[in-house]
Amino acid sequence: MAGSVFGDHCSPISDTSVLSATSSNCEPHQHVITQLPFALIAASSAILGFQLINLQVSNWLAWIAVLLFLSVAMVLMRLRQL
Repeated sequence: MAGSVFGDHCSPISDTSVLSATSSNCEPHQHVITQLPFALIAASSAILGFQLINLQVSNWLAWIAVLLFLSVAMVLMRLRQL
């Protein structure tokens, strides 16, 4: 499920990407470029969580690691915009 959502957001030929770009009056490629940072943060946190669970780390520790990763990624992204 996570991979299909990531592919849908990052594909310039996806129906939702084309419809969103058309309704906002921009090019599909430009729409995908603006969606890419958010999709990459979500995909990398999902990969981290899946790998921690695969390594049989306890669930609460995996959740803490994913939430910490998301927090750091969002702070870095916010600092990059300033």
